[in-house]
Amino acid sequence: MQRIEKVKEILKERGIDAFLFSSQANVFYLSGFRSSHAYVIVTQSSHHLLTDGRYFEKAKADLPGWDVSLIKGNTLKAIKGFIKRLGVKRVGYEEDRVSCEFRKRLRTEGINWLGVGGVLKHIRAKKDGGELERIREGVHRSDKVYMRLLEHIREGMKERDLRAFILQEFFKEGAQGESFPAIVAWGENSAIPHWETSEREIRWGRPLLVDMGMVWKGYCTDFTRTVFLGKADGEFKKVYQVVRDAHLFALEKVKVGNTLGEVDRTAREYITKKRMGKFFNHSTGHGVGIEIHEFPRVYYKGPDKDVIIEEGMVFTIEPGIYLPGKFGVRLENMVVVRGGVGEPLSGISLDLVEV
Repeated sequence: MQRIEKVKEILKERGIDAFLFSSQANVFYLSGFRSSHAYVIVTQSSHHLLTDGRYFEKAKADLPGWDVSLIKGNTLKAIKGFIKRLGVKRVGYEEDRVSCEFRKRLRTEGINWLGVGGVLKHIRAKKDGGELERIREGVHRSDKVYMRLLEHIREGMKERDLRAFILQEFFKEGAQGESFPAIVAWGENSAIPHWETSEREIRWGRPLLVDMGMVWKGYCTDFTRTVFLGKADGEFKKVYQVVRDAHLFALEKVKVGNTLGEVDRTAREYITKKRMGKFFNHSTGHGVGIEIHEFPRVYYKGPDKDVIIEEGMVFTIEPGIYLPGKFGVRLENMVVVRGGVGEPLSGISLDLVEV
């Protein structure tokens, strides 16, 4: 219940009587209950989960110590009625997680609704021991799938064949599914950072970029490697080495007290020094946890550039170079801040692999 107590502290600090959490991620974070239709209400003295008949019995069984209430009929009407019965007046809601229509329909006589954005983002950014254990397990299992993938690749397969293999192997490992649609990009397709896996056939003599992640016990993994199918040529080796070095230089900057902007800037300045800066067109990383993209973003500009690195944070390091019409190279690991420094969670080497 430590997470609930932290929310109660936030309520007291902000002078709010209660808070309505409606996003699946935050409902899961606070309750441990995963549902497509559940809401958490926290007051300064109580906490409640509201859900419909599809999940009600399971929620009661899974959440001892919680007040679990059944939603009947119109959802927002039921929520507003429940809040009125609590007798609270100033109620916060997730301003950044709801639609304009939801916000409009919240209006309730006698209740002052207060939109608050990112209310849990700083709390969720620092993972506790249980979260880190789940993330480590997920990364370990993802690593095993990747090693089996390297053995499975055959010339003439399609990109989608490999994605299907990845998903099948995730389920064999006990995953709940993909944390995002896996990217399998062969040849010049790898020069598009978020390529949509296609029916393109794979041939030897070109690179293959694989970006994949599983959901393990509610937590996401994220991992990218770029391999060469056959014997790599000089140009590919040169680009690969720059990306690998940029990754390692960025990792060295992952220290408690440094800013996330420093991590990104280190990778970016090195790639620029090698005259490839214009081919690195995304941030160096992002937070990962219950969601695949979480606070904070690892970027030298923007709202998170001055965020101080703290113990327990988990984020990616994933510099890349993308040469249009030729190929791209991205190397990505999830990193946990442990003992004051960054520790890669994957056990897969960053060294070039020629399949």
